[in-house]
Amino acid sequence: MSTADQVSALPEPVGRLVAAINDADTDAFAACFTDDGYVDDWGRVLTGPQGVRSWAGSDAIGAGAQMTILTADTDGDTVTTRFSWRSRVFNGESTGIFTLSGGKIASFTIPPNH
Repeated sequence: MSTADQVSALPEPVGRLVAAINDADTDAFAACFTDDGYVDDWGRVLTGPQGVRSWAGSDAIGAGAQMTILTADTDGDTVTTRFSWRSRVFNGESTGIFTLSGGKIASFTIPPNH
């Protein structure tokens, strides 16, 4: 499968998250997550709507982030991506691991060995 095919096959919740970041829409970003969803950014875990919004404010939307999915692989409810990130906090490529539940994101993990 080509990279373009992998990205076009991205599960809808992950696509919504990328669009929310790129559109600087914190409400849409938070709505992508389950009520107990979390972001784990290099071991810093922010849980629930307040935690997710906090991360969006400090590391993503509040930092002017733009996210581009480079590759994506879906295995059941787990989506492993490689993405490009540009912001005032970090610029480069990282791995992103999403766990899905009920049409939403239960977790978004950026491991330290990006």
